[in-house]
Amino acid sequence: MIESDRTLLVALAAVFAPLSLISFGGGPAVFAEMQRQAVALHGWTTQREFIDLFAISRIAPGPGALLATLIGWKAAGWLGAVVASFAFFLPSTVIAYTAARVWERWRGRAWHVTIESGMAPVAAGLVMAGAISILRAEPAGVLVWATALFIAAVRIRLPAIHPLGLLAVGALVFSIAEILR
Repeated sequence: MIESDRTLLVALAAVFAPLSLISFGGGPAVFAEMQRQAVALHGWTTQREFIDLFAISRIAPGPGALLATLIGWKAAGWLGAVVASFAFFLPSTVIAYTAARVWERWRGRAWHVTIESGMAPVAAGLVMAGAISILRAEPAGVLVWATALFIAAVRIRLPAIHPLGLLAVGALVFSIAEILR
């Protein structure tokens, strides 16, 4: 392995490990920062490639945070995918497992409920920031924003609705728009 490859792998780990530790609400909470790091700071992907990788990560089975794996793959091949994946998933997994074991001891206490209630809007805000970052990344018209807001409202009002149904609604809206164009 040449030095530049090693440096790139270290850079991937240095970007994704801290993101792992602040991803309250899951991977989507840090998509905005992933985009900034991968596109603007390191140039591992172009804006268009990032959006394509984001789309692939959303339709692939598994967590949506597989975006980290795809960015690692784009930046440094299969070894980059492995490094980015471990850097993004391992730290938060270890901390979450440990915290969950300790946290369960105090379930039901007033301060416990207060902290959990306080974290919900933080997680929601981070996920929303990621969604807005993705929408702003590509020139989007009124139809894109209206569809995104409609689907978000449906998910908030009817959280049990299956996401594939909403994906089909989005596909239908844009298919009709394309036919009418």
